[in-house]
Amino acid sequence: MPRARPSVSVIIPNFNYEKTLRACLESVFAQTCAPLDVIVVDDASTDRSRDIAREFPCVLIASPRNGGVSAARNLGAAAARGEVLFFLDSDTALAPDALANAVDQLLDDPGLGCVHGVLDPEPLFDDGPVERYHALHAHFWRRRGAGEVRTAFFALGAIWNHVFEEIGPFDENLRDSEDVEYSGRLVEKYRIRMSETVTGRHDDVDRLGPMLTEQYRRSQLLVAAVGQMRAGGLSANRPLGVLAAALAPPTLLLGLLSPWLLLVPALCVLLFACADPGLSRFVLRTKGPGFLLWFTGVHFVLHLALVLGAARGVVRWLTEPDFGPTVRRRAPAPATGRR
Repeated sequence: MPRARPSVSVIIPNFNYEKTLRACLESVFAQTCAPLDVIVVDDASTDRSRDIAREFPCVLIASPRNGGVSAARNLGAAAARGEVLFFLDSDTALAPDALANAVDQLLDDPGLGCVHGVLDPEPLFDDGPVERYHALHAHFWRRRGAGEVRTAFFALGAIWNHVFEEIGPFDENLRDSEDVEYSGRLVEKYRIRMSETVTGRHDDVDRLGPMLTEQYRRSQLLVAAVGQMRAGGLSANRPLGVLAAALAPPTLLLGLLSPWLLLVPALCVLLFACADPGLSRFVLRTKGPGFLLWFTGVHFVLHLALVLGAARGVVRWLTEPDFGPTVRRRAPAPATGRR
């Protein structure tokens, strides 16, 4: 006799994703483990997202203002009735057994607070080589880190409702890196697992310019995630590759002293290309040598955006008190004692 599974609430934050929302919802309602309720939190979209959500038997929470993904997830969690909360971004479509596999792992391991998944190597909608690059990279580094981890990604993840209530809501001051901040609180009390059996296809940016802009924006909060990374949190890129990419542009100035010194930035680029041999082998095996060359070039440029964004983030961290997690905004305790 099959065991009874706990009830599941699927929470889908959405902002202007009419392109993917229907595919996302269709995948949720095709699960082998039917959810108790499906909650779409529309974060003040200006497209047809709300009309699409109304085509399905889900709860639609229409936010009057755009509060960001953290606020949307918190609204969904507050309305959820399930024993398990499954957070799913509206640009992702689940494999049919994703909910069942996540819930079964939570049931099998009492100390497990959260299970999150690995994205498929193929995009939800294939819109060209930039999106193929992103899908391959996102799949590879997550699959490489599968197992017990110290970071949870809630684009595709399940957490016990009572655990969420105990740890508290997502930090609504964060529109990026909110997963990392939440993980830092979660891992102090519960274990986190990234599972290859919880999968979904993701639709990502399909043009180089917007992808670099997005990477630059997201990288600004890396300074807030340094503690997690030092403690063994997941990282998408090899530190050696990041360092080599960071050194390549400034060392071009050495060419002003001697043309031979241009070998230094050339060696930096070569070091970057060799920094993650596992990734290179995966791309070569999956897409062939031509795509590997393209992939490496895009990967290098993306690293430049990452480095510039991180540098900008450090400046903002030092000069803007409101930048980063909410905990930084708390006023210091008043001084005590006599003068």
